Amino acid sequence: MMKFNFDGPSGDDATADTSAECQRQLLPLVREIVQAAVAAGWSEEDVLLGFVELTWDLYENRRDDLQ
Repeated sequence: MMKFNFDGPSGDDATADTSAECQRQLLPLVREIVQAAVAAGWSEEDVLLGFVELTWDLYENRRDDLQ
């Protein structure tokens, strides 16, 4: 299992820091998943779109929790 390490956000631009940190830590994992799916015959575009849909659903569900 991968271990993720997020320090607290720093400074005024926490959103950019969060995005960059997520990208730094998650990109290798996402690339590995996509490569495995493509090797198994899946469309790279479909797999990437699946990630987009998954993350959007997570975002929308979180928004529902906050209301």
